[in-house]
Amino acid sequence: MLNNMQHAEVHTAADLYTLQLPSKLESITELENLIELIADKHHVGEDTFGNMMTCLNEVVNNAIIHGNKQDPDKKVIVNVEIEHNRILWTVTDEGTGFDYVHLADPTAPENLESLSGRGVFIVKMLADQCVFNKAGNEVELLFKI
Repeated sequence: MLNNMQHAEVHTAADLYTLQLPSKLESITELENLIELIADKHHVGEDTFGNMMTCLNEVVNNAIIHGNKQDPDKKVIVNVEIEHNRILWTVTDEGTGFDYVHLADPTAPENLESLSGRGVFIVKMLADQCVFNKAGNEVELLFKI
């Protein structure tokens, strides 16, 4: 009988990906290709795939347009970490950020017909977790798979 039996721990390394996108709208194609690659490789369900595609398109477009002002010399950095049953996306731009705390409520009657202002609201609804850094130029999106 072995009383001092050691329990082996198995640690699986996370899959890591990084994109450095020039701040032009055509860069979205590279992002979409990465989302599709990750979804295929990790057997991501249709609903989660759709949520990731919607959220990341919104966040990266905002980083390109609002954060980096479509300056192709500025980059949008997309980092992805896949571990166990979660995918963590981190999107960072080189802009000054924005005040994500005091956004207008897109569901308020006076804002219902506005053509913009729904992105952050939608992202917070579709991602399992959405966390901005203090400056507002980096966001982490977590999706459970």
